[in-house]
Amino acid sequence: MNNSMPTTDVVYQPAEDSYLLQEYVKEYAFGRVLDMGTGSGIQALTALKRTNVKEVVAVDIDEEAVRRLQQGIKEQRLRKIKVIKSDLFDRVEGHFNLIIFNPPYLPQDEGIEDQAIYGGKKGWEVIGRFLQEVSAHLFADGKVLLLFSSLTHRDKVDERLSYHLLDFELLGQKKLSFEELFVYVVVKSGVLRELEAKGIEKVNYLTHGKRGNVFTGILDKNKLRKTHLSTNRHSYLHNIVKVAIKVQRPESEAPLDEEAKWLVMVNEKGIGPRLLFSGKGYVVYEFVEGEYLVTWIQNQSKETIRKVLDNLLKQCFALDILGINKEEMHHPVKHIIIDKNHHSVMLDFERCYKTDNPKNVTQFIDFICRLRPELQKKEFSFTVEELRGAAGRYKKERSIPSFEEVRALLG
Repeated sequence: MNNSMPTTDVVYQPAEDSYLLQEYVKEYAFGRVLDMGTGSGIQALTALKRTNVKEVVAVDIDEEAVRRLQQGIKEQRLRKIKVIKSDLFDRVEGHFNLIIFNPPYLPQDEGIEDQAIYGGKKGWEVIGRFLQEVSAHLFADGKVLLLFSSLTHRDKVDERLSYHLLDFELLGQKKLSFEELFVYVVVKSGVLRELEAKGIEKVNYLTHGKRGNVFTGILDKNKLRKTHLSTNRHSYLHNIVKVAIKVQRPESEAPLDEEAKWLVMVNEKGIGPRLLFSGKGYVVYEFVEGEYLVTWIQNQSKETIRKVLDNLLKQCFALDILGINKEEMHHPVKHIIIDKNHHSVMLDFERCYKTDNPKNVTQFIDFICRLRPELQKKEFSFTVEELRGAAGRYKKERSIPSFEEVRALLG
């Protein structure tokens, strides 16, 4: 079988990067193979030669590249290969054992448009788009061969891979005059495989905390059912849940198993985000859409703010009664979310511990005292001295009457 195809200048021609990647395609190609950004078709045709390859799908956004490759396949009467015009995965269906990607990776030159070589303003944007969708088209044990250049910034590629819970290993590299080429083999991390097995899709990085990175995902409970007994649209949509996934960072010594344990306990009191499930090194709970408390206060009425602060005090009191100290309540700037219905949800329970002297109420009162300048603008009339005096009495007694005294000052 001949690897050469009739080409024109508009189709990206094989060069050093193509030949470097080709060596690993020969080694890794098996089962169902996807060649993303196929260009001349060199990787797709290399994979097709492997006896353990069942099907090859070649994809390119360039219409001329697709036409030329289809023409060559027809002329050579090749089987087990099809060519699709698509912007990345837009028209790609199914899962693959191997996905090959030699992307456009050069940073954009001003005034020059060439989608075959430029990967975006910084060079890695196309790779970023690819990584957002690749897991949905990769079998659990599948692999990705990814080639990129030092001009793309290797640290950015590594970062983007970690943002989607993908593990990677450097297979090979080659120094050229003005750049260095790298070939990675990419696989789903153990955590990602577990999450997907439990029905979670579209995992994306959100932010990082002291002990873990936080990702978002979509849990489609409909796909976990063996049969669909109802075709009700409301019921169907109700079973699609946005989730937050906290994954322990390798350098963190505190296990996230503790947070799952505490969430089970506080969820019984209506506190915290609803825990869905957990595993070794990760916790999954319902995502809470909303604003941080301090930001939220700025656009709310006194009465709405009073109700939310009162509810938060009740949650703190419930934690005190349980003998659980949450630890962050003296500065919960990023640990409380207020949703669109003005419900308050506490986040981050990994630092909780049992104690005979819990301080949730007193710590939160201290925080409210520091919010006094903002609350004064909303016509709250309490003084710091009054509130701290009440907090001191509560600290000594930790009783319902002393707690009610604190609540009354916010009325």
